[in-house]
Amino acid sequence: MGEGLLMRSDTATGRARRWWTLGVLALTQLMVLLDATVVNIALPRAQSALHFSSGNRQWIVTAYVLAFGSLLLLGGRLSDLWGRRNALIVGLAGFALASVLGGAAHSFTVLVVARALQGVFGALLAPAALAALTVTFADAKERARAFSIYGLVGGSGAAIGLLLGGALTQWASWRWCLFINVPLGAVALAGVALFVGGARGEHHTRLDVLGTVLASGGLFFVVFGLSHAVTSSWSNAATWGSLIAGVVLLVLFVAWQQRSTFPLLPLRLLTNRTRAGSLVALLLTSMGLFAVFLLLAYYLEETLGYSPLRTGVAFVPLVLALSLSSTSASARLLAKTGPRPLVPTGMVLAMMGMVLFTRLTPHSDYWGHVLPGLVVTGLGLGLILAPAIASATAAIEPRDAGAASAMVSTTQQIGASVGTALLNTIAVTVTTRALSHPTGTFALAQRGATVHGYSVAFWWSAGFFALGALLTLLLLESGAPDDVELARAS
Repeated sequence: MGEGLLMRSDTATGRARRWWTLGVLALTQLMVLLDATVVNIALPRAQSALHFSSGNRQWIVTAYVLAFGSLLLLGGRLSDLWGRRNALIVGLAGFALASVLGGAAHSFTVLVVARALQGVFGALLAPAALAALTVTFADAKERARAFSIYGLVGGSGAAIGLLLGGALTQWASWRWCLFINVPLGAVALAGVALFVGGARGEHHTRLDVLGTVLASGGLFFVVFGLSHAVTSSWSNAATWGSLIAGVVLLVLFVAWQQRSTFPLLPLRLLTNRTRAGSLVALLLTSMGLFAVFLLLAYYLEETLGYSPLRTGVAFVPLVLALSLSSTSASARLLAKTGPRPLVPTGMVLAMMGMVLFTRLTPHSDYWGHVLPGLVVTGLGLGLILAPAIASATAAIEPRDAGAASAMVSTTQQIGASVGTALLNTIAVTVTTRALSHPTGTFALAQRGATVHGYSVAFWWSAGFFALGALLTLLLLESGAPDDVELARAS
């Protein structure tokens, strides 16, 4: 009897530890995601304080994106080599120090360097956090619930960044959009020290140096080319040159991974049908999602005249809908049904949300026109993100957890970069074309043309989600996940 009580006590302690671990990892993920958008709202005041040009303003965002996107695969493999606990500690400490440097910056150069360093350490944090989550939860029901919460953070991080950035900029200072990472990082560091295990994935391996150079270089040029397209054009020589160089390097990387003794990204991870479908879902969702956060934020601020803080608050219903969908539907159904019925359904809902946004006009009101689209989109995202992330990292051997997690993060980053560049270009091109034949006063014509540009971009985003619904329906497998396989993999 005493042994039974002791076993139950150990089980309860282990369960509590796992959920505390989830809280720490979710906070870590939130830090990384916040910094993709929280600084955006602060840029005008930072520009005024540090006296840099509007042409240079993009580098505050691009420096972070380039470092983060190009080093994700390396960060994932380092978390396998060093151990996830050690990778999280180094990443959190470095991220917090880089944030202090950026918050205290008194020149444009220092701020750009700080943002690049944030990206470097973020590339270590993101895959390490997801890898730790992957090996922490083996039970199918617990795993589904954990990934629903993690997916909620992933889907709402950008929206929370807009809200937090608006609040900090309006009530404190633009510098606090960077300083906020210090208390968050301190709490996360304490949590990692207390709750995250330090097991290593591989003890007898080496880093694939050539693979690292090829992958990091390829991803750098791809992300740079896409970022350059946003600020220049798709026809610009630097845009196409960077994209071509990036694709060539990535092709060489894949060829080398087939021969490498210690591959940076084991290609066996890509042979699973459900994993491939999950990565497709994450890629297309990231491409379409930024239409909501980028173009809709522009619409609220520039067309409807919202303040930065009010714009952030306007996205709260999306977060609430995502939370409801993720924690009630995904968490309960994923362990029973698997991802196939959930992800395509979520894609259709997100597509419907985008279609609702195509009906916006220069005179639309928030409650009758913006809110319905946010709610429907949020419900769809809750059915996509958690099941897709959980399925993409399921049945992974612990030695490959970091690499698989980096693959997920890289897919999302590339999707976000492609979506931002493509949809922004479409919106600007359509707006410019509409302004070539203005009707009425110039101000009215400009507002109408701008909103028309957004509308066309939203149609494209709806197309991404429609394609995602079709592909995931074909690729994802039916049936509940194999608990035995998940337990063995974890």
